[in-house]
Amino acid sequence: MFTTRKKIQKDKDAEPTEFEETVAQALFDLENSNSDLKSELKDLFINSAVQIDVAGNRKAIVIYVPYRLRKSYRKVHLRLVRELEKKFSGKDVVLLATRRIVRPPKKGSAVQRPRSRTLTAVHEAMLEDLVYPAEIVGKRTRYRIDGSKISKIFLDPKERNNTE
Repeated sequence: MFTTRKKIQKDKDAEPTEFEETVAQALFDLENSNSDLKSELKDLFINSAVQIDVAGNRKAIVIYVPYRLRKSYRKVHLRLVRELEKKFSGKDVVLLATRRIVRPPKKGSAVQRPRSRTLTAVHEAMLEDLVYPAEIVGKRTRYRIDGSKISKIFLDPKERNNTE
C-alpha cells in the first residue's frame, strides 16, 4: 500500500537511483517509527538526493525537495535533519528546494521573466536553504586578480551556538 516509491517523485517518470532509494527508505522508516514526526511526514516527498564530498574528508547528503513543500519541510527541519544524520551515521544532511532558472528573454521580446527565476535569485535562495535555520545578515564578495570570487557570508550572531 504505502511504499518508499511514494516518498520520491522524479520529473518525467525518471527512475530513482539507488542512493535516492535509500534516502526515501530512511524517510519512510522515520514516518513509520517516529510517532511525533508521523503526521508531518505523511504528505511530504522528495525530488532527488545527491551525496557530495565536503572539505575535511567528510560527506554531505543534499536532499532536493519540491518548492511547494519547502514551508512544510521547514516546520520539521531540525528534527528531520537530526534523525537523518543519525540514520546516515554522521553525514551532514541539507534540504534544498528545487528551483528553476529561466534564461534571459531575447532582445525585442515582450516576455518578462519573474525575479524568482533569475540565476542570482535562485542562487541566493539556495544559500538561504543551505544555512537554515540560521539567518544571513550580510555578504561580502571579494574578487581576486585572476577573476575568481570568494563570498563571505555573515550569519546571525544570536544563532552562533546552534549552527555548525
